[in-house]
Amino acid sequence: MTSQPSWNPEQYLRFADERLRPVLDLIGRIAHPAPQRVVDLGCGAGNALPLLAARFPGATVTGVDGSAAMLRKAADAGFAVQQADIAQWTPDAPVDVLFSNAALHWLEDHARLLPRLLGFLARGGVLAVQMPAMHAEPLRARQDEIARSGPWAARLAGIASAPPILSAGEYYDLLRPRVATLDMWYTEYLHVLRGPDPVVQWAMGTSLRPYLDALAEEERPAFLRDYGEAMRAAYPPRADGCVLLPFRRLFLTASI
Repeated sequence: MTSQPSWNPEQYLRFADERLRPVLDLIGRIAHPAPQRVVDLGCGAGNALPLLAARFPGATVTGVDGSAAMLRKAADAGFAVQQADIAQWTPDAPVDVLFSNAALHWLEDHARLLPRLLGFLARGGVLAVQMPAMHAEPLRARQDEIARSGPWAARLAGIASAPPILSAGEYYDLLRPRVATLDMWYTEYLHVLRGPDPVVQWAMGTSLRPYLDALAEEERPAFLRDYGEAMRAAYPPRADGCVLLPFRRLFLTASI
């Protein structure tokens, strides 16, 4: 079962610059001449909202997220926000640009989800999505292995992080018959991380959240210790102490 995690804005934003790069790349590929309504679905702390507002100065930009803690960050920056379960959210009027960065991978059944989101678009509207494609990489795979093998295995039974996304071919077959244009690509970022156990710190802001939420407080240090050992082996420090984290992401833009 995929667990919807709690979110800690401060932990997530420890790597704000690295997390912003795919936002910029996705925004730069949105081809819409003059959108009036732009929605950031799963906006989190609102990192993308000022960038969307700058890219589309004539539009009303709204952030939607299920986390009240994250939305407070976005609202503090002066943007319109709406708290809602992004799996159930429905707009009150058609949307010109429906943007979602690193959010939809937390939701299951993309074969139903993405056509549903396309149905929210106005004529000529654009769906723009970015999702991590890291499920088979040590960053993610070791989480599941440690959860199933440690003394906490019974407590974590049924707990999982975000499910695997579909393949590019599956998304193509799903979307192409439904849209006027479709652009898809992968990008692998090579993040240079600094500090003690930076890969653990990265994961604590995102994919580790369901496990940490489910563990008893006294179990978390041992879980993080085991995960840290696995991450140091998978992503060893370089000579200067920095750690290189390859991070692959799938992007798509679709217009109707």
